[in-house]
Amino acid sequence: MARRPVAVVTAVALIVEAAGIALLNWILGLVVDRQRMSLGGLDPDAMSIGTWVAGGLFGLYLLLCGLVLLRAAVRDRAPGRLARILLITCAVGHGLVGAFSVGLVGWTAFAVLMVVLGLIVWSLLVYDESPVAAESGAAPGATGAQGGDAPRPA
Repeated sequence: MARRPVAVVTAVALIVEAAGIALLNWILGLVVDRQRMSLGGLDPDAMSIGTWVAGGLFGLYLLLCGLVLLRAAVRDRAPGRLARILLITCAVGHGLVGAFSVGLVGWTAFAVLMVVLGLIVWSLLVYDESPVAAESGAAPGATGAQGGDAPRPA
């Protein structure tokens, strides 16, 4: 199965996206700061600092998601419970941002975000192990002597 390549490609995509988001927010903060723009009477300095902080935090979040997938690829083991929750929130976030990006940025941005969303979901699915297969030591998807997904007696 192509678990490692999928996780590596997804990790690289998330790391590149993290750098792009951080760079984009840094540039937007500079534009607001240099033009002294204000929105609804807000302080331009607060707006530019807020843009930089938000871009940095979102970039770190995406970087963390990419590193979790890279670690899973190197170890060739499924991410733990908290790491899976982190990746699920990343997938949901990509779905929401993709839906908003259609009207704001265009179909190209939507397509890129949906490709990354698909890669994240694919990475989560290829590392999914059923409890029966993990307990018996069999490969994922294999059925035990009892057949089906019935739990084995202790």
